[in-house]
Amino acid sequence: MTRNAGDLTALSQGHNRAEDLEDLALGDDYALNPAYIDMVVEAADRGDAVRLRELIDALRPADVADLMGFLSAEYRYELLAFIAPEALAEILSELDYHIREDVLEKVAPAALVRALEELDSDDAADLVEDLEDDKRDEVLAAMSEADRTSIQTSLAYGEESAGRLMQREVMAAPQFWTVGQTIDHIRRSADDLPDLFFDIYVVDPSYAPLGAVPVSVLLKSNRDTPLELIMEPVTEITVEMDQEEVAYIFDKYHLISAPVTDPGGRLVGQITVDDIVGVIQEESQEDLLALAGVTETGRDATVLDVTKSRFWWLLINLGTAVLASSVISAFSGAISQLVALAVLMPIVASMGGNAGTQTLTVAVRALATRELSSVNMLRTIWREIAVGLLNGGAFALCVGAVVTFWFHDPLLGLVIGMAMVINLLAASLAGILVPLTLERLGYDPAVSSTVFVTTVTDVVGFFSFLGLAVLILL
Repeated sequence: MTRNAGDLTALSQGHNRAEDLEDLALGDDYALNPAYIDMVVEAADRGDAVRLRELIDALRPADVADLMGFLSAEYRYELLAFIAPEALAEILSELDYHIREDVLEKVAPAALVRALEELDSDDAADLVEDLEDDKRDEVLAAMSEADRTSIQTSLAYGEESAGRLMQREVMAAPQFWTVGQTIDHIRRSADDLPDLFFDIYVVDPSYAPLGAVPVSVLLKSNRDTPLELIMEPVTEITVEMDQEEVAYIFDKYHLISAPVTDPGGRLVGQITVDDIVGVIQEESQEDLLALAGVTETGRDATVLDVTKSRFWWLLINLGTAVLASSVISAFSGAISQLVALAVLMPIVASMGGNAGTQTLTVAVRALATRELSSVNMLRTIWREIAVGLLNGGAFALCVGAVVTFWFHDPLLGLVIGMAMVINLLAASLAGILVPLTLERLGYDPAVSSTVFVTTVTDVVGFFSFLGLAVLILL
């Protein structure tokens, strides 16, 4: 087929226009520009279908997913009409799960089936899991038997297991094959292979993985070279393994992909590094939110949703605050005699709380990355004790000097200095011992530690300062 000059000019202009729109859509940090979002909204308000399609087509699927996160539900539904099934598949897999559940309700089952056929089995299973039961049954019934079985098998594994994370499409070859036979097979069976793969897994007659040949090594080897001569050892992942364990293995051994085996040792799928990036982000976000005592609510969350997600944690903190207040109440007589105590005691508790949070954050991260274990636990505890004493001593001198100058009372400066040393030492110990203890008891230290550490620093801070004041000043 030939093109005349006019066709080529129009094609070039269209291509340049799409490039210009993409440049306009994204900032230097690859975030969507607010002005571009406004352009989409204005086109939707005008009912300008041509402009709306042009704006959407200029974006990549991940950017369209980001765009939908900034739009209200009504605009998201309107955009769906302009998205082709092959693009819809990638967009749905990139959407925030809160928004995805809402969008999936509006996509027709037939369009969903076409979209799912474009995805690898792991991504398809994630989408199907988010469907309402009736719609899930309807979509699965309309799929081919092979695709339906693949998705149902994936969904049968635990939610955060390697079996759920893996894709069932995998390139495997018997150990007696040569490089040439393998390359010819890849070309003949391209439709049945994953869209993206990095290794060819070499298997024995029972389909157990013996090793892997990286695609780069395969392409550089002579056609008559047997695979078993160029294969490399593999790190096997079992289907029951937790996704955090999988992420740790990928990080430790710098893996790009890894075979997944069933309890019998047979190769049933693979996990690739793009899946692990998602897991690492998900687990990091969970730990970060857990340390603050909140849960992810999504951009569309209502005031009531956010309120409920934070209420119980605040209720627990209210209980610990009452406990700290009871310590203050026990020294109410001393406070009434020396008003300066009421002025100064929040300083000790606040410094202890911040020091405890610092130690706690480092400890939780070390536990998550396995940098902290029984092997180096005692050394780490002694290090935190030393840090607490050194920081306590340094700030005791600073605060003691300020208080002495402020209230013209050297003994009061001595009291707050001693309390500062005691509380920063307690903060360091609590920050390391609380998460270690909770992990030993089987609890997630990221979720439970903060409330215990702040309780320790508040109670110890108030008690040490007021107790020392009673002994020394009154």
